[in-house]
Amino acid sequence: MNESSRKYLIPIILITSLFFLWALAHNLNDILIRQFQKALDLNRGQAGFIQFAFYLGYFVMAIPAGLIMKKFGYKKGIITGLVLYSCGALLFLPAAEIRVYGFFLFALFVIASGLTFLETAANPYITKLGNPEFAERRLNFAQAFNGLGSVVAPAIGGAFIFSGTEYSKAELTAMRPEQIEAYRIMEARSVQLPYLGIALIVAMVAFLIFMTRLPSPEDEHQDSNIRISKKLFRHSHLLSGIIAQLFYVGAQVGIWSYFIDFMKDLVPQTPEKTAAYFLSLNLVFFMAGRFTGSFLMTWIKPNRLLALYSLINLALILIGSLGSGMTAVIAVMLVSFFMSIMFPTIFALSIKNLGNDTKIGSSLVIMAIIGGALFPLIMGYLAVRDIQIAFLVPFVCFVVVLLFAVWGYKIKKTKNEDA
Repeated sequence: MNESSRKYLIPIILITSLFFLWALAHNLNDILIRQFQKALDLNRGQAGFIQFAFYLGYFVMAIPAGLIMKKFGYKKGIITGLVLYSCGALLFLPAAEIRVYGFFLFALFVIASGLTFLETAANPYITKLGNPEFAERRLNFAQAFNGLGSVVAPAIGGAFIFSGTEYSKAELTAMRPEQIEAYRIMEARSVQLPYLGIALIVAMVAFLIFMTRLPSPEDEHQDSNIRISKKLFRHSHLLSGIIAQLFYVGAQVGIWSYFIDFMKDLVPQTPEKTAAYFLSLNLVFFMAGRFTGSFLMTWIKPNRLLALYSLINLALILIGSLGSGMTAVIAVMLVSFFMSIMFPTIFALSIKNLGNDTKIGSSLVIMAIIGGALFPLIMGYLAVRDIQIAFLVPFVCFVVVLLFAVWGYKIKKTKNEDA
């Protein structure tokens, strides 16, 4: 290992750990959507506001996060994000006691605000820690640990949040009010221990980052004047990437948010805990896809692999929406493998050659994560009637990703280009 590699080793390890941490929060939401239907007596459409509040945090905080890091640097942005994340997780303790849905949504908003700082910092920072030629591969490798966190989260939710107690509407109707109340209290409190543990771990990581000296990329403090000008939008590939990311995140969040409900509808005898483990297996495919995609990009250009995977997912979504039983469930599970490379690849292609506009451009791409608020909400209300029809929403999303992979990613030269 040469001196340059040693310089970046510890920073890469630390930043990669952040990808794991924010995956826990993201994928526990998929458990909460099912859990809150029981604990707070919500329907699928109402439960969709979990993702709306969460991804609204990204939309609101993306620009402030980019501006703060443009002025103060990546490290301070990362620490800010970790502190917000920890505080939001701690808010789950009082929220579970009073069982007010709005309080839970506020806690999720605070968590997402913190994650916005982490993602706005970590995604571009990891691309700068080494040879620029391998930026996409390096980001995909780091995102593979995001996939690991995605696998762990449903397992935690299945083991510690789902109680294993399920009642049909008829059974609940036959119960006395005090029995129903005791049942909902128990289900609400089941979220407290997992989120307390997450809060403590995140606080510990924040302290570790604070005590560690991280190298500054060459452009860390260049062009410190904070501004968003129309000059930024001369980058057509950035605009295309923002749109593609909006639709991609909507597809990913929607599929995982309603996977448990999807499986319960198509294979009704499946217990919730088992469905949670199937979701975890689903995310094993996602993690495997990240590692495999990073490897394949040694020979296949990132945009071409992105196009190929988009086409495959269009076919799988059709099988899931039109098929039945475990055939449809397995098809939807396989979608995770092929969408695994999409977020980091769209991100890396979108911010390529932005120069001093990288941080603000990154925040705009992160801002597009608002798709995770919009499309699952649409799916939730469609799913009240027919969950398979709801899964056609991701089909439309993957069409947009395909268009970006074929045309939108191309960098067009402009006059007076300084990037």
